[in-house]
Amino acid sequence: MTKIKVMDELLANKIAAGEVVERCASVVKELVENSIDAGSTEIKVELIESGTKEIKVIDNGSGMEHDDAVLAFSRHATSKLMTDNDLYNINTLGFRGEALASIASVSRINLKTSTGNIGTIVSLVGGKITEVTTGDARKGTIITVSDLFFNTPARLKYMKSLYTELASITSFVNKIALSHPNIKFILINNGNVLLNTDGTGDLLKTIKSIYGIDVVKKMVEIKGSNDDYEVFGYITLPEVGRSNRNHMITLVNGRVVKNTELNKVINDSYHTYKPDNQYPIVIIGIKVDPTLVDVNIHPTKQDIKFSKMDSLMSLIGDVIKNSLKQTILIPKIESKVRVPEVNHNYVQSSLELNRVFESEPTYEPIINNDLIVETEDNLETIEEIKQTLPELYPIGTIHGTYIVCQNELGMYLIDQHAAKERINYEIYKEKLGSPKTETTSLLFPITIELTNDEFIILKENNNILINIGFDIEEFGINSIIIKSHPTWLPKNYEEKAIRKIIETIIHQEKNFDIEKFNENIAINLSCKLSIKANDNISLSEMENLINDLRKCYNPYTCPHGRPTIIHHSKYELEKLFKRSGF
Repeated sequence: MTKIKVMDELLANKIAAGEVVERCASVVKELVENSIDAGSTEIKVELIESGTKEIKVIDNGSGMEHDDAVLAFSRHATSKLMTDNDLYNINTLGFRGEALASIASVSRINLKTSTGNIGTIVSLVGGKITEVTTGDARKGTIITVSDLFFNTPARLKYMKSLYTELASITSFVNKIALSHPNIKFILINNGNVLLNTDGTGDLLKTIKSIYGIDVVKKMVEIKGSNDDYEVFGYITLPEVGRSNRNHMITLVNGRVVKNTELNKVINDSYHTYKPDNQYPIVIIGIKVDPTLVDVNIHPTKQDIKFSKMDSLMSLIGDVIKNSLKQTILIPKIESKVRVPEVNHNYVQSSLELNRVFESEPTYEPIINNDLIVETEDNLETIEEIKQTLPELYPIGTIHGTYIVCQNELGMYLIDQHAAKERINYEIYKEKLGSPKTETTSLLFPITIELTNDEFIILKENNNILINIGFDIEEFGINSIIIKSHPTWLPKNYEEKAIRKIIETIIHQEKNFDIEKFNENIAINLSCKLSIKANDNISLSEMENLINDLRKCYNPYTCPHGRPTIIHHSKYELEKLFKRSGF
C-alpha cells in the first residue's frame, strides 16, 4: 500500500489559507483587490466587531455570471492569468486564483453577484458549496465572510484584539485608497464610518480624508521620471514626523507593496532634515512596465522585486532631495484662535495654497525655484547659492539661547546652537569630502592605546586617517602615535576629536562607507565647536551667524534634524493680540 496520496482539496485549501489568510485584514485585502480588478468605482467595506464576526465587501464592478460565480471558489480558478507569458506581464492586483478558495475553506461565505442580468447567490460553509440560487440584477458583487477560522480553532485562538484587527484593516484600506484615488472607498465598523473618500482622482483630497487638513498643509508634491520608472506623490515637510515607518507608503502600478530598500532610500533622503527616530509621511506612486517587476514572490503579493533597482533608488532619492532643496522649510507657528470668516483684505503672508478643500483655507510651503539644482554628467553641481532665508534683522536674545529677529513678514526665532551646528557641519563635511594637506604638527604627540582587535582593524584602515591629513605611526604594542593632524580639528578638542574619528573607523570596519564616515565625523565635530545655549553674543555676532546660516545648503535644521529657525507671521501675532480685524 502506497504511503504517498493526493491531498484532499479542502485540506489543501486550509493549508493555503495559512499563507493567504493570516487575519481579518488579509480577507479584506483579497476581496477589495478583486473588486478593484472588476472595475469598481465604489467599494464599501462593512465590518462587525472589527471583522471577527463579519466582513462584507460591496462593489459596483462588472459582477459574474452564474457559472463563473460557482467556479470562482475552486482552487487556482482565475480570469486574470491564462498563459506563462501572462505571468511576466501582470496588470491586475490578483492573479494566483487562491484567495477565494482559501478564505472559503476557513469561514462561511455568502456571494451575491450580477453582470446586470439575472443575479447569482452562492453560499459556502468551510469551502463546500451548500446552496446556489438566483438573485436580483444589481450590477456588481456583495460578498459576506462570517465566522472566520470557525473550523480552525488554533488560528482563531491567536487572533489579535478587536482594536488590533481593526487597526490592521484600517491601515490597509487607507493605503489602497491612496493607491486608487479614483475609486470611492467607504469603511464602516459596527455602523461607524471610519473612512469615506470621494473617488474624484485627486490624491491630495484622499490624503486629507486619511491624515487630515493639518498634514496636507505641510506636504510637498514630488514628481520625476527616468527611462524605466515614473515617480509621483506627496511628502511631508521635515517638521512632520511619526514614530515608525508605517506611513512611508509605496505604491507600484496601483499595488500596495513593502520594500525595505525603498523605505531606507526615502528615510535617508531626509538625512539631517529630521531627527533619526522620526519618520516622514510619504505617499509615493511608482509606474513601471510590469515586465520590470516580479510580484509573484509571496501569496500576499506585497513583496516585490524590481529590475534596475539602482535606477529606481537613485530616482526616488533625487526627487525627494530636490523637492526639499526647492522648499523654504521654516516652520510656521499658527495660533489656535478660530477665525469666524476669512479676512479678504489680508493677503496670507507666506503659505497660501491655491486649492480649497471643502471651503477650508489650506496652505503649502513656498517653492524656491531659484534653488533648482542643475545636473551635468549625473553629478549635482550648484552654480550659485541663492538666498534661502529672507532678510532678517536681529534685535536680541531670549535666555541667551534664541535670537529674536524681525522683518515685514513677522517675527523669527533662531536657535543659536542649532544654527551654528548646521554651519559647522557643512564646513566639516566639505573639508572631509575634499581633504587638503594643511596639517598641524604636534609639539607633544598624542598616544592612543587600543585593544588588540581594535589595533588590527585600525592598522588595516589607517589609509583613511592618512588621506584626511593625519601623520600616524605604530608605537609599541597595540598603540599608535599621532604626530600631526588636519588644521580644521576643533581647537582644544583635538584629542577628543581624534579618538572619535578612530572609534568610528573601528565601529564601521565591516561595512565601512566613506560617505557615512564623513557624515558621522562632521556631525560630531560640528556640535563640539558650536555656540552653547546660555552663551550671550553681540548683535554683530548674531548678524554674522545669520549670514553664515543663509549660505548653508540646508539652513533649516541642525545635523540632528532639529529646527534652526521658526516663524511667527505678522498675521498670527495680530490674531493672538486680536488686532487682525475679526
